[in-house]
Amino acid sequence: MSTVPPPEHPDERPGEGSSIPDEQWETFLRDAAEEGGRNAPKEPSARARMVTRRLRERDEAAQAREGKGGGRRGRWWRKRKPEPQPWTPPGWRTGPAWQEMNGRSRRRRTVGSSIGVLLAAALALVAVRPSLLLDRFPGHESDASAAAASSSPLPAETSLPTGAPAAVAASGPPTREHPFRGSPAARWGDGADAVELPHAKAVPGLGKDDVALALRRTKEFIVAANLDPAVLRGGRPDKALALLDPKNKDLLSDLRKWLREPSHDKDPTVLFSRFDPDEAVLAGDVIKVRGHMTFEGARRGEVRVHADYTFVYPLVRAHGGSDVVARSIIRRSLTVTMADPRRWAGTAGKLWVEGWNGSYGNDECGVDDGYFHPGFPDDAPTGAPPTGPTEDPYDRSHSLDDDSDSGTGECGTVTRT
Repeated sequence: MSTVPPPEHPDERPGEGSSIPDEQWETFLRDAAEEGGRNAPKEPSARARMVTRRLRERDEAAQAREGKGGGRRGRWWRKRKPEPQPWTPPGWRTGPAWQEMNGRSRRRRTVGSSIGVLLAAALALVAVRPSLLLDRFPGHESDASAAAASSSPLPAETSLPTGAPAAVAASGPPTREHPFRGSPAARWGDGADAVELPHAKAVPGLGKDDVALALRRTKEFIVAANLDPAVLRGGRPDKALALLDPKNKDLLSDLRKWLREPSHDKDPTVLFSRFDPDEAVLAGDVIKVRGHMTFEGARRGEVRVHADYTFVYPLVRAHGGSDVVARSIIRRSLTVTMADPRRWAGTAGKLWVEGWNGSYGNDECGVDDGYFHPGFPDDAPTGAPPTGPTEDPYDRSHSLDDDSDSGTGECGTVTRT
């Protein structure tokens, strides 16, 4: 198994480039030519370029500070209120000052100096929007090709990445038609197909086919617990429960009781993804998934499987027909074993759960009714105030099982959803 994780998608910096449509620029050139260059923009001075560079560096530093995760696991997270965008002066990167010129009155003038006007205007445009010139050079990606690359699927994950995925530019908020707009999950795999199994091989006391069965059963449990539409709508996870070893009576008894009588310490969402059907429903049929699965020989005649996956659920309100989309990001770590029943106390083909861990992004604090409760961006939070650390729910670079504060139940704040 490779120890080098696949590269995450390249850093995308919103705001690098002009927002001036080509049609408006052509109109401006005609106006500038007719007015003899009086209103043509001037090429930025050295001081202006220095100020622009400093502002860009300030913006990038602010984005870098915002994107860093806390490195600890928060049991309950809530979506943080949107922060104001890094400040930039109009005209240099956003373009409003130039766009306003499109509405000015026109006066007919001679065109004797039109070439000089057009040259000055072209230099000013390249200073503001260098991609217009650079895109003409061989090997330089156009905006369209760069956007296509940023949305191309990531290769399968085989180990934890080295850092959090970079920020993603978005043309607007997520919608029902584009529920993953602005999310790193846009490049992740879809649903059950994203839960890919490693190549099976024999371990002491178990053959390759036995290990392959354990891997398949683990995937079936992950899918039944986190992707089954009926369970997501708040139903009982009967398919998932049926995959667990009936001889593990204490665990099965506990899980069934937690489903009947959930509480803070007896919460079925530690293993099952369930949303209150009176509050939120999925926005479409696609759930984005990212993670990997490994295995090893445990005792002779027993294989241990470890799974670590993050699920991104796009949601809309259950009633009222609102198009506002919220995303809940749930990461789960699960360790199960499957043993030879002739050697160990167990049931053939069933899973024995050794342990689990999880983190839950965009879920109300202190609500313990057996469901996840996402916060919508146009709603005020209704749960308890968060007191824990700030986290990036998309950061998969640290193992949940290695966290020193595992199980503390802290409610923190997420940097993005």
